[in-house]
Amino acid sequence: MLFGHNSNVRVGDASYHVQTEDRGVATALIDTTVYHLGRVMHRRTNNYHDLVPLNPDREEALRLRLDEQHRSTLEDIRSGALHLIPPQVPAAPVNLETADAAWQLDLRNARTWLSGKQACLEVAVITAAGEPQPGAKVVAHIEGAPTAERYSSETNAEGAAQITFSMPRLAAGEAALVIEALENHTQDQSDGIVRGKLRFALRSKPRAT
Repeated sequence: MLFGHNSNVRVGDASYHVQTEDRGVATALIDTTVYHLGRVMHRRTNNYHDLVPLNPDREEALRLRLDEQHRSTLEDIRSGALHLIPPQVPAAPVNLETADAAWQLDLRNARTWLSGKQACLEVAVITAAGEPQPGAKVVAHIEGAPTAERYSSETNAEGAAQITFSMPRLAAGEAALVIEALENHTQDQSDGIVRGKLRFALRSKPRAT
């Protein structure tokens, strides 16, 4: 059973989003991440190998341990024990029609999203205020693939979406994984307003000779 919490906490003029989740028994990790305007400011991770394999009593112990890690992180932010310095935003002209609409995308499994030929993207969509964005369409495609396949999912109440697909063969030249978050979408994968975008350069493996 997976547990998790999402909270917002304000310190002065800065607002932080705190997310704590159980990563599952495969890793047996409790992971807490602190965001500010979609940017990761702090991460706190503890394992629960001593509780595996889980049973009803150990599940309750895990829930209490996760609750305490989330609560203590919130308290450390409020008290100043966890010293967070929000990044300074340069005083430059901005387009006010789009500045408030920007979303931040976080590929949570950036190091492990590709296993063999199977891709599994765990994407979080966060508003400019640092809150999860539910109901957003998340669309991924591979630049440099022989065909223009697009793969999509929709964020849940916690602003998270998962996309799985078989990795296509990469053509020669530059290739990239592109992930976009769309608002005001319908069933068409290509429509909607793009509110956030990630792009990761990919390298094709040389063929054995």
